[in-house]
Amino acid sequence: MSVKKSALEAKSDKELELYLKENSKFVPQAKIYAFEILQTRGRIFSDEEREEIAKLIIDMQVQEPIIIHHNYKKAATLLFVSIGLSVFNILLNPQTMSSGFGIFTTICTLTIMIVIALFINKGNDIMKYILAILVGLGLLGIPFLLWNIFNSPIVGINNLIQTILQIAAVVLLFKIPKS
Repeated sequence: MSVKKSALEAKSDKELELYLKENSKFVPQAKIYAFEILQTRGRIFSDEEREEIAKLIIDMQVQEPIIIHHNYKKAATLLFVSIGLSVFNILLNPQTMSSGFGIFTTICTLTIMIVIALFINKGNDIMKYILAILVGLGLLGIPFLLWNIFNSPIVGINNLIQTILQIAAVVLLFKIPKS
């Protein structure tokens, strides 16, 4: 049930005090709002009352499930598939791992992509901007992608599929409503 704080702000102090009674019928969010409003109006609360409100807040946080939009899950899945294709590319093209720099670059890239995918899977909104920037930078490598398609078709097509998956993930993330 949704409670509007503005509706409670219109009530008198005596009406708000009813919200804080021990066995009141009001929802926990309304009790917390009443407490906050009375506090801003100068009401001094005892330590017991403060503890009761603190327990109420903790109980509310435990009860409220975190809902993650399904596009986060879909985008993370696309990224994990892209990461799997990267590993497949490494197996197809072992010369990538022939130098120390190649190994370092590959490990860093895979680690960054895994971390981004994990955070997106958890519903982290900031990661969509980071992913969009990285995919945008990756699009600068289109000439290399085309070169790969002509020289090593399997690796090149695999890279193209990865690019498409990553772009699709970004699009999904930016289609998530703000609320």
